[in-house]
Amino acid sequence: MSSLWESISSSGPVAGAFHDRSGSIALQDLGTGSVFGGKLESFRGRSVLLAMREQLGTALALLELDGVARRVVLCTPDLTPEQLALVSASAEADIVLDSVAQRPVHESLKRRVTETTEWVLLTSGTTGVPKLVVHSFDSLAGALPRHPASKPMVWSTFYDIRRYGGLQIYLRAVLCGSPLVLSSAGEPTGEFLARARAAGVTHISGTPSHWRRALMSGDTALISPEYVRLSGEVADQTVLDNLRAAYPQARIAHAFASTEAGVAFDVNDGLAGFPEELIGNSGGAIEMKVQDGTLWIRSQRNATRYLGGAQAPIAADGGYVDTGDLVELANGRFYFRGRRGGIINVGGLKVYPEEVESVLNADPRVRMSLVKARRNPLTGSLVVAEVVLTDRESVADAATFDKIKSDLLSACRRTLAAHKVPAQLRFVPALELSSAGKLVRPGA
Repeated sequence: MSSLWESISSSGPVAGAFHDRSGSIALQDLGTGSVFGGKLESFRGRSVLLAMREQLGTALALLELDGVARRVVLCTPDLTPEQLALVSASAEADIVLDSVAQRPVHESLKRRVTETTEWVLLTSGTTGVPKLVVHSFDSLAGALPRHPASKPMVWSTFYDIRRYGGLQIYLRAVLCGSPLVLSSAGEPTGEFLARARAAGVTHISGTPSHWRRALMSGDTALISPEYVRLSGEVADQTVLDNLRAAYPQARIAHAFASTEAGVAFDVNDGLAGFPEELIGNSGGAIEMKVQDGTLWIRSQRNATRYLGGAQAPIAADGGYVDTGDLVELANGRFYFRGRRGGIINVGGLKVYPEEVESVLNADPRVRMSLVKARRNPLTGSLVVAEVVLTDRESVADAATFDKIKSDLLSACRRTLAAHKVPAQLRFVPALELSSAGKLVRPGA
């Protein structure tokens, strides 16, 4: 039985720090103090909901509670009171923790591990009550390096660490003794990147939508990272190329992971999609297959189960997790086409919104786009698109807007089947992102 704190303290002095808008806390301070003010033992064997607004409290509490609490539930601040109550009931919470001390308070304590703590993450759906997904420290961090990097690293992420993608970055930083710059809800992109620069960030991650928003802000030049990582959404070739242009010195990688299936792979060749040879690696630590066009994953990083209600098992027969992500093979490479539940049906013909978006986003005048369905009495649905221009202010007249719209629709007609071409295209100043940093899609 091991814990997060044991993993970073067993081999010598604890390194690393957390930086947020309020300041910085060195992790070594937890060696002689606690953010629970002498009450750590009151959490032993209990189910604890972490419901802090800012990430820093959660980042510190996880270090103290793993191996002590029976269960910790990472709640995101976007939950409504009704959702929080339902999550609390499903998790059989003994304690709902909405604050901790701003920094460790000095006390004499001896940390001891008595529990194999369940780490419970919430899925990032935009409607209804999220599912509660049970992981362990080992399933989350089993494949991550647990030693200092060969040269200094400073990690940061646009993600909230209470989401799977952000939690992976949190664990990478903590286990390697690297500082971690935490984002804050509603923080302007420029302010966040300025804080990352001040901390000397070298490694940074986010969703493709996070990165499109950063590129649109004009603030990407504030940092000069060595490593840029994308995950959580389809990374099309355009966003990868734009990041390569913004950070020519950096390694640009995109990863596939889900809350239930864990991390499946990283792609580091600068190309969208992933190589065909990753499929069918029988007997490997991670096995993937494509069944009926959908990606399935089996690995030791899979979550174990859902909490609450009559939930279906996470893994099907054979231990594979159905990701719900549709892929298609072309020229020795699999490309993501979208979510199975996100298909638009136009007169019985399928349209993947992400496929249409990739065509629109390929135009250098477009920063990001959202394709969705509009009800139609004849075909059931029509394809419509909302487009954010890279430099809307430079488009001074209606004729220029009309020209760009005509060019975009012509590109769709050249590239896509007729039923996939947007019946309507309009320009918008911005697109809504969920708290997980993903485009908010109708019905998601």
